[in-house]
Amino acid sequence: MQEKRLRIAVIYGSTREGRLCDRIVRWAVGEIERQDRYAIDIIDPLDLALPARHGGHSEGLFDLWRRLDAADAFLIVTPEYNHSFTAPLKQLIDSGKDQWRAKPVAFVSYGGISGGLRAVEQLRLVFAELHAVTIRDVVSFANPSGRFNPTGHLSDGAGEAAKMAHLLAHLDWWGSVLRDARARAPYDEIAA
Repeated sequence: MQEKRLRIAVIYGSTREGRLCDRIVRWAVGEIERQDRYAIDIIDPLDLALPARHGGHSEGLFDLWRRLDAADAFLIVTPEYNHSFTAPLKQLIDSGKDQWRAKPVAFVSYGGISGGLRAVEQLRLVFAELHAVTIRDVVSFANPSGRFNPTGHLSDGAGEAAKMAHLLAHLDWWGSVLRDARARAPYDEIAA
């Protein structure tokens, strides 16, 4: 049986004007593409027409569900604002449920001195409730302003590139194993 490429959904965690997230996502996608083993879907909350209220429906919501369903694994690029993650990211996460189950989630975080790690630790709790598996390793950027040019090139990023390769190896393993397990025994049959 020929292995198909692991489908990684890269999810923006910020919608702020002038967001640094654009540059960090470009860097992360570049690192993923360097491996030439993955299919990538970039999900930006700014591009989604999600309902204004939880429980509403829209074409944007159905599109998000389809894209989350299609993903084998997720990479969330999140800032830390006020010691937590953002409201738009929480809305995106809460817009799905079954789409997250039995899939791995990895994080690239950024922020002040903590590098976004407090946001990641809170996200781990959210994803545990959704029956997702979070990857232990995180690529974290403390005080990242000025380290990324507009195209996402990271100055002096050899250490982060090595960490990203390590994170991707774990995301690949979990993504492949869980994809095969879901094919053998759908998770929703036991999680209901």
